[in-house]
Amino acid sequence: MDPSPRAARKALLLKVGLAAGVVAVVGLLSLRGVVLGDLLDQIVAKVREAGPVAFFSAMAVLPAFGVPALAFMLPAGPVFAPSLGMPLVLALALAALTVNMVLAYWLARYALRPWLARLITRLGYQLPQVPPGDTTALIVLLRVTPGVPALAQNYLLGLADTPFGKYLLVSCLCAWPHISVYVYFGEKLREGNRGLILIGVLLVVALVAAARLVRHHYHGKSKR
Repeated sequence: MDPSPRAARKALLLKVGLAAGVVAVVGLLSLRGVVLGDLLDQIVAKVREAGPVAFFSAMAVLPAFGVPALAFMLPAGPVFAPSLGMPLVLALALAALTVNMVLAYWLARYALRPWLARLITRLGYQLPQVPPGDTTALIVLLRVTPGVPALAQNYLLGLADTPFGKYLLVSCLCAWPHISVYVYFGEKLREGNRGLILIGVLLVVALVAAARLVRHHYHGKSKR
């Protein structure tokens, strides 16, 4: 049997297990009288002091240099939704991380390409090359494969010289649902509403399951 479907099933089970663990921890803390919003208040206060311009500007730039995007997605709602409203926070988060995808692509394809090419050569690898007919499949497979960091996805696609328009369109279609769910999930964690938190977890699980179906579809169509 091809090991990739087996690995995908294991990854799906792992994420479902993690989601179930989150629900269990939330329930245990709630039974003990711990409000999750209180646990986030100190972080929220510090981030709020920076203001939305500084926060979303950092969100657009720093993940291209290794800072996890999740560190911005989860606090965005709790910090700024009370003053800006959740629709605007979602729009700003989507815009910031879209700019980040553009920045990482530009760094990999142009600004850092000579250095990255030498590094890859020293490690015994070659720059990725993708036939034109496989471009969409490659983008989708990278975006929906569990365990591949967004930074690595962006850099690999830039190094592979994927057409910018297709890179951005397909990447946004794959990434925007996840960004929206994590921003929503962070806001519900602050509220401490177990029912809404459960909905957020279920949305994450649904996205993982949908990603697995998409990955299976494109894996079958891809030539490589």
